[in-house]
Amino acid sequence: MSADAPAASPRPVPVPLPRRVRIGYGLGSLCTGTFATVPGLILLYYLTDVLAVPAAVAGFAVFLPKAWDVLVNPLVGALSDRSRLRGGPRRPFLLAGACTLPPLFALIFAAPPLRGAAAAGYVAVLFLLAATAYAVFQVPYVTMPAEMTEDPAERGRVLGWRVGFLGVAILLSGALAPAIAHADGGGPGGYRLMGAAVAVLLAVGMFGAWFTTRWAPAVARSEAEPSLRAQLAAARSNRPFLFLAGMWTLQALAVGVMLAGVQYFATYTLGSPAAVTPLFACLIGPLVLVMPLWHRLADRLGVKGAQWCASLLFLAGALLLALTRTAGPVVGYAAVVLIGVAYAGLQLLPLTMLADTLAADVVRTGRRRAATFTGLWTAAETLAFALGAGVFAAVLAATGFRSSDAEHRVAQPAAALDGIAAGMSLLPAALAAASLWLLHRYREDGGGPGAGGSSVPAVPHQAARRQEPKGDHAD
Repeated sequence: MSADAPAASPRPVPVPLPRRVRIGYGLGSLCTGTFATVPGLILLYYLTDVLAVPAAVAGFAVFLPKAWDVLVNPLVGALSDRSRLRGGPRRPFLLAGACTLPPLFALIFAAPPLRGAAAAGYVAVLFLLAATAYAVFQVPYVTMPAEMTEDPAERGRVLGWRVGFLGVAILLSGALAPAIAHADGGGPGGYRLMGAAVAVLLAVGMFGAWFTTRWAPAVARSEAEPSLRAQLAAARSNRPFLFLAGMWTLQALAVGVMLAGVQYFATYTLGSPAAVTPLFACLIGPLVLVMPLWHRLADRLGVKGAQWCASLLFLAGALLLALTRTAGPVVGYAAVVLIGVAYAGLQLLPLTMLADTLAADVVRTGRRRAATFTGLWTAAETLAFALGAGVFAAVLAATGFRSSDAEHRVAQPAAALDGIAAGMSLLPAALAAASLWLLHRYREDGGGPGAGGSSVPAVPHQAARRQEPKGDHAD
């Protein structure tokens, strides 16, 4: 009889998610990958070399709207947590973002015939509205895998589709957007066409994710923190999250600086604005090809060990890129390929570490705070990419870069050319080197470097076993 007692009943076997849910959820990365890539890649250049906006002013116009996300993202996370809207707490926000972001993005690059500060003001306002619409979509979207399934393996499969579509989105948008924009010589008409084409890609991903996740189960629900102060306090109480988020913020900043500089690097270091397309193909092309290799390396070395490899490879590639002006374009392209291989790992591994950290937080605290932490994570990521453009603009301004419109190109001083080369290589290398200290400090089990826990965050399976005694009281 004791064998039939409820306390001894086996834990239900997790039900796999429908394939259409996994694929449909992954479609949302067509939005997140595109919006994280295209503005960082060409918006600063659009302002300085098409709309004749001074570099310092252009930097503020790109940075301030995205910095707004630091406040908006946690707020959206809290509102989504508390939502009782029909369709669940997340999907109505996905729909709202899908209806607003694509047209706003197209309008950013459909500026009226303005130049200088007036053009910067127009772009800044539209970019602010677009960044807000993106936050409404992104924060609930990132939270959903933790609420679809409690099975770590199934959650990994969902994230695999997400990362796969992310690579497709970055490759498509990053390679095609500059090609379309420069099709007519880099004038305003090409940028208008590019804005409309990218808006269609955004709409496909956003509406696709909203529609297909209607079949996703809701097996868990995150708890909302009552205020931004409470959210920050929750983050401070989770040391592994702080070190992990800090590491990724510095690495995202390094990537953001490179994205902002690649068009300038193509135009002024390699001598051809069109070189941005092969450069970007070298950067993003390896993303899909080598992703399975990073999976295997993570299985062999642990996720943290694989993250060390990716970080060091990125650092080496950035240092090699600094030799382009003296060693020639071949070295530059080879360095970008190395950076691209590393970037594939940097896209996959921190997300895996984040999922493991959130699973351990549930075990440690008994609370589900995925929305709180993912809101802060996405806010930091968005700020880092935006700050990347602002930092590169500051380098341009400090080295005397001269802005122009599409019809009247000006020669750049030698200091500006040196600044472009250093901003594209040495500055990202320094940021990547700084991130290694935070990676060293990261311990998924919450201990410091001398803690007795394993340094490899392979916790989800352990967490599931440790949760079992709680039974139905885990929530």
